[in-house]
Amino acid sequence: MIILKSERDQKAMREAGAIAALVLNEVARFVAPGVTTLDVDDYAAARMRCHGARSAFLGYHNYPCHVCISVNEEVVHGIAGRRRLEFGDLVSIDVGVYYHGFVGDTARTVPVGGCDARAQKLMDVTERALYEGIAQAVAGKRVVDVSRAIQQFVEANGFSVVREFVGHGVGRSVHEEPQVPNYVDGKSSPRLRSGMTLAIEPMVNAGGPGVRVLSDGWTVVSEDGLPSAHFEHTVLVGEGPAEILTCCPETPLRPLP
Repeated sequence: MIILKSERDQKAMREAGAIAALVLNEVARFVAPGVTTLDVDDYAAARMRCHGARSAFLGYHNYPCHVCISVNEEVVHGIAGRRRLEFGDLVSIDVGVYYHGFVGDTARTVPVGGCDARAQKLMDVTERALYEGIAQAVAGKRVVDVSRAIQQFVEANGFSVVREFVGHGVGRSVHEEPQVPNYVDGKSSPRLRSGMTLAIEPMVNAGGPGVRVLSDGWTVVSEDGLPSAHFEHTVLVGEGPAEILTCCPETPLRPLP
């Protein structure tokens, strides 16, 4: 069942989204060569507490970390540990927070210190694909319009969209209906209505679209071992352009080269 948010719910989701965006910005700035992924997770937990929020991921289906930290060929759901980040790594950080009963969900891929031109293009294309999808999140359109915009932009730029993991509704729970694929899957597609809140999140591989799950049961990696990128915003659907609930002025959209 798709849950439409009341005015009161929308206000609460704006607050949760703002906290998620703040935490993501802070964690992204913390990422540096020599830092372990466990250091990143501990720092994220501390920042959540500072803002009066808690992780929406810790314990969710027994997930063991506060944020998802995925490095290079890791697509999503990476688990924090002793791995030290190195210059040139790509780190995808997925932040979900509970704040006053609602979830803010957002993600970004950042380079550690710097990266080569191909990796930068992968990140830029994935981020822009997110905004291409958001532009279609208008009442009266359908979920497939979001999916098509993301897929077409990604593939026109020579990259691949992951099929096995998709965006979703979000609200009091981390995952609500509807699912929001990043590709046209040929299934029936719900019509978008004012008051829907969606986590739109393209996951884009530098090589082929195939993925597999590692033996830890969580970490998803690209099948060909090439890097991946992940960007996400929580948005509120309305009669006009969607409202981005996890947007922050400190992170402007970079133009494509």
